Amino acid sequence: MGSTIPLYLQIQQHLLEKIRSGTWPAHHQIPPEEQLARDFGVSRMTANKAIRDLVQQGYLTRQPGLGTFVTDRKAESSLVDVHNIAEEVRGRGHRYECDVLLAEAIAADDEVALRLGVRLGTRVFHTRIVHRENGVPIQLEDRFVNPRWVPDYLETDFHRHTPNEVLVAACPITDVEHVVEAVRVDATTAERLEMDATQPCLSMIRRTWSGEHLISYARLIHPGDRYKLRSALSRRAS
Repeated sequence: MGSTIPLYLQIQQHLLEKIRSGTWPAHHQIPPEEQLARDFGVSRMTANKAIRDLVQQGYLTRQPGLGTFVTDRKAESSLVDVHNIAEEVRGRGHRYECDVLLAEAIAADDEVALRLGVRLGTRVFHTRIVHRENGVPIQLEDRFVNPRWVPDYLETDFHRHTPNEVLVAACPITDVEHVVEAVRVDATTAERLEMDATQPCLSMIRRTWSGEHLISYARLIHPGDRYKLRSALSRRAS
């Protein structure tokens, strides 16, 4: 029996295998639509859709008059959705690792209490983790979790499961708030991210809800030259 996977997805899988394996490195020119259409026995429109989707996802870039090329991708996260950073890294064909700096219960200070929607001094869970891609730090995550909704949070082996995995498993995320700004970091943060303190960073404040419950508040710091955030909005009529 033939594959039940749509033809354009078969082309995408072929292209992604070449990219993720390193067979096609950054800036490599991929075969033109006409050739892909012939190789897969599909219409040029089908080949075009496969390429167009990968362009939108950031894997490919079109250069008018020249062709389509593999993107030199910085680490990237969606600004709209909340994804597991370990899966993002592995999805790029890279190695994920992390340094767990803290996993503790603390009394909420003024900022944490405000952001997490609890009383000052309330016991909350706190983790601080450096996420790495191919050994290079790409994110410092300071996260505060309400124990009422995720009581077993600190029992996690965070080298095996990211905070995102734990939270999604315990309380499926229904609402997210993001606040992003460019910042300079202090010497300690720069050291943890193995970067020059004079270089700019992207700071994201993220709060997540499950239904009516405010579950988590996180401060995420990314070196500006290693990371980018992506947002997509469709205004197509239904």
